[in-house]
Amino acid sequence: MKKEKKSKNTINYCLGAVEEFEKYLQKKGKSLDKVSVKDIEVFISEYLEPKTIAKFLWGLRHYFQFVKRDDLLQLARSVISKEVKKKRKPFKLKKFRGILQEHSDALASQGIVDVDQMLEVGKTDQLRSALAKITGIDLHVIEELVKLSDLARIPGLKAIRARLYYDAGFDTLDKLRNISQEELLRITQEFVDQTKFDGIAPLPKEALGAITTAKKLPDVVEW
Repeated sequence: MKKEKKSKNTINYCLGAVEEFEKYLQKKGKSLDKVSVKDIEVFISEYLEPKTIAKFLWGLRHYFQFVKRDDLLQLARSVISKEVKKKRKPFKLKKFRGILQEHSDALASQGIVDVDQMLEVGKTDQLRSALAKITGIDLHVIEELVKLSDLARIPGLKAIRARLYYDAGFDTLDKLRNISQEELLRITQEFVDQTKFDGIAPLPKEALGAITTAKKLPDVVEW
């Protein structure tokens, strides 16, 4: 964590979380080096207060990463994502740049108004085709909205930024996972310059953050 330039307070919090979890395990007759996914799930349900779950698991995940327990790391990330999702307000589809009012209205008539709902009803080819028929929206547009919604899972990629990445060719998380920071910066800057896109290209830190987050996010859509 020091190599990642984490603050002293952050490091101390993570160490404290590990120590507290270890004490809990000891009372259960278990040890930290043999902890299982089930142990984590029970710990969350019977020990942690709902409002502290995300922060506490955030502290533990650094330990899981250090000891190379990928199963526990994935569980921690999944739980954190769900807890964060509970607290935030989903981004509205109609706020994406370039989305026609008639399309957002047609989806709204089916109770689909935000990115979370769009991802749920558009996660498979079959569901996307069915939605296109029900709403009368072209399948290509449905796919576009699903891809924009998937990109919007990355912090900072919303109305304008998600549109920029999509139009510049990075329309799926996989494409972001397989591009370097330098290439992402170059391609998006060239796209902005050539198309006169009404917005700026991402800054280096922002581009790196998007790539890093894309690699961590679990897939929720089938293509």
